Amino acid sequence: MNAGIAARTEIGGRSIGTADFAVTQTPLGPFTTLVDADGAVLASGWTSDAENLRGLIHPALRPVGLRQRDSLGEVTGAVAAYHEGDLTAIDPIPVRQRSGEFLVHAWEVLRAVPAGSPLTYTEFAARAGRPDATRAAANACARNAAALFVPCHRILRIGGALGGFRWGLPVKRWLLDHEG
Repeated sequence: MNAGIAARTEIGGRSIGTADFAVTQTPLGPFTTLVDADGAVLASGWTSDAENLRGLIHPALRPVGLRQRDSLGEVTGAVAAYHEGDLTAIDPIPVRQRSGEFLVHAWEVLRAVPAGSPLTYTEFAARAGRPDATRAAANACARNAAALFVPCHRILRIGGALGGFRWGLPVKRWLLDHEG
């Protein structure tokens, strides 16, 4: 990965700077990924609106500026490979999100849900160590800024209903069918 991908400085204990982003064309339309200086994904989704994605990033990690690149190297390659059928291409890509202890843990649990093996929100809550916290598990999905890399699309309602998805239910259905 390019070591100089983004510049960051510390001001008042808050890391700020410029994050790089690239837009990759996928069968679902444009997919934009924002990365930190070390290449860790800060936010991503099926949109070409990088500024909207920047707003999803926790304030302590949110870059002040954005710089468009043609490619983010391994990250862009993983996005393309995933959409072309390599469902594990996204797995080794680092992700950086910040929130409370449960949400951070829940996002780590989401990264371990394998493609083709969706869970219900109840099962996800149990795997995250809080079996009675189905709403908190759903909140972890809703607050996930790094779609695809933290695969919240793999979580369903009881009975298999799709539930919500920031990028739309047709995108979620396509992803689940692609992984099935």
